[in-house]
Amino acid sequence: MKDIIKPIAVLACICLVVTAVLAYVNMVTSPIIKAAEEEAAAKARSEVLTEAKDFEMIKNVKLPEGVTEAYKGSGNSGYVFMMTQKGYGGDIRLICGIRNDGTIEAVKTLGHSETSGIGSRVVDNAGGYSKNYEGKTAENYESVDAVTGATISSKAYKKAIGTAFDAYKIVKEAA
Repeated sequence: MKDIIKPIAVLACICLVVTAVLAYVNMVTSPIIKAAEEEAAAKARSEVLTEAKDFEMIKNVKLPEGVTEAYKGSGNSGYVFMMTQKGYGGDIRLICGIRNDGTIEAVKTLGHSETSGIGSRVVDNAGGYSKNYEGKTAENYESVDAVTGATISSKAYKKAIGTAFDAYKIVKEAA
């Protein structure tokens, strides 16, 4: 009986120690990771709406499904929307800057899990697909062609842009 209990007790102790260490590491790194994410989001907001010097989060407005956050840029420069849309490989997280005149200044991918080499051509910031949306309005953004072989990812990207325009209309009316 001793031969069975001793290995179980040792293994249980090892598991407890490892769990405690992981919990401690998570406790220490969680605020650092959150601060880095907030800094990256602030930088991304500045990149998609360059005229704005700072941003004010829009609260108390019911945003369309898929739009996670909305910000108003300073100086009547426009709005920034953070969106999440289901792509082929998982969620695609985008940020879109829409000028006050209703045109897209820029779109940037914040995160994705699309297939490397295929769907990633749509969401890769260096790939250039997002540039197709620059200057587009709610009336003509759907004219952007899908990337060949990445139809699901392209449709998800376009749907996210559509929800950004829906959110733009809502916050513009609420202002």
